[in-house]
Amino acid sequence: MKILTILWAIPYAFSLDPPGTAPSAAEVLAENINMQNVHEFRGYYKREHSLIKPYTGSGANVPNWNIVGNTFITSNQIRLTADDQSQAGAIWNTQPVWSRDWELQVSFKVAGSTGDLFGDGMAIWYTSEPNHLGPVFGGKDYFSGLGVFLDTYSNHNGPHQHGHPFISAMVSNGSLHYDHDKDGTHTQLGGENVGCTSKFRNKDHDTQILIRYVGDTLSIFTDVENKAVWNLCMSVNNVQLPTGYYFGMSAATGDLSDAHDVVSVKMFEQEFSHVERVGEADRQNVIPHAQFSASSRDHTEDDRPSGFWASTLTWLILAVIVIAVGLVVGFIYFQKKKERQRKRFY
Repeated sequence: MKILTILWAIPYAFSLDPPGTAPSAAEVLAENINMQNVHEFRGYYKREHSLIKPYTGSGANVPNWNIVGNTFITSNQIRLTADDQSQAGAIWNTQPVWSRDWELQVSFKVAGSTGDLFGDGMAIWYTSEPNHLGPVFGGKDYFSGLGVFLDTYSNHNGPHQHGHPFISAMVSNGSLHYDHDKDGTHTQLGGENVGCTSKFRNKDHDTQILIRYVGDTLSIFTDVENKAVWNLCMSVNNVQLPTGYYFGMSAATGDLSDAHDVVSVKMFEQEFSHVERVGEADRQNVIPHAQFSASSRDHTEDDRPSGFWASTLTWLILAVIVIAVGLVVGFIYFQKKKERQRKRFY
């Protein structure tokens, strides 16, 4: 079956159509995963990049993984942060990834008891420098590689605002800053509108995310409703990622909090026929790059009401209060006057 799939994809891979006129083979294969069963796996299972129960080996060690920060292990999950303020934790694979094409399936849970206020979220990484804690959902800023962000709290009230929780991605060569105040829309993979709202918090079941990097196309799928089928969240082509980087998962809380758990990680190496472009033969030396990303721009504060409108609004509120008080006082006076008039007849 795998051989048939590869042979079927080859004509697309060698298509001479100009960019944008026809989907690539990788895009076609990604579209075919949409609405497929989450238990149907593709490729070759890579144990050294995977994490399943029971987690621990000898003592409290997790084979092939490093525990960082506030992370701790239970029998049912790897808890990156508890539902407490100001925590950061991560788990990092110790083995570099030499597969050019791969799928990473992560089962996770995010839950908390803080009502409508919660945060901050978690990230899934493929980067050059593992084991670092930092301000980007517990991971390093100015990273080199790929970050997939599961952002639960909206910091942004400007024109690029979207619903939360929100899943997005970012590819960086180490020079880009993730701007939390703008929810990363300044550097978002595929543009500021690419990604998806995903209601994965406080579910009674484990939630799933599939990150697929095949044929220089990055696709993300989710199953958060326990329907056991993948739903396409986003797909962006012309994404360049080198081999030799590391997988990791991190999470952070601030003034608001949630418990962020990793339940399992499964990595599958994929087979795909590539047409090599100049400078891509040695994938280890490829510089992370995405052709389609939001243009990096300076941080600017959200628009706020001008002093005139703020003053006008204040006076309107005061006027409404004065009128309301006047009506209440008038009503009480009228009622007492009627009461006195009735008493005169007795």
